[in-house]
Amino acid sequence: MSRRHPRPTPDRATGTAEPRLRVDPGQPRGRTGEEARTARSPLRLRLVLALFGLVVCTALAVAWFTVDDPPGGSRAPGWVLAVLAGLAVVDLVVVSRRLRRRRR
Repeated sequence: MSRRHPRPTPDRATGTAEPRLRVDPGQPRGRTGEEARTARSPLRLRLVLALFGLVVCTALAVAWFTVDDPPGGSRAPGWVLAVLAGLAVVDLVVVSRRLRRRRR
């Protein structure tokens, strides 16, 4: 069984079978090729989220390791939280370097 695409019907205004593209006036008309160089991410938000992750993961890891008998008897969740806190530190360093470079 083959799939067939329906044929476009001729447009009454132009007489062509090509569907007209509707362009939203609020949108840019095309790529300029500069998007990758001029795109800017919300680095301050990423900085705040990394700081929040660092504080929460560090507090939970310390709490998990200070409990005499953790739930389930395993220290693995504490190590996972410690690794996530380490990743948050790396992210904080990367974001702060990018913010500093942007200011120059």
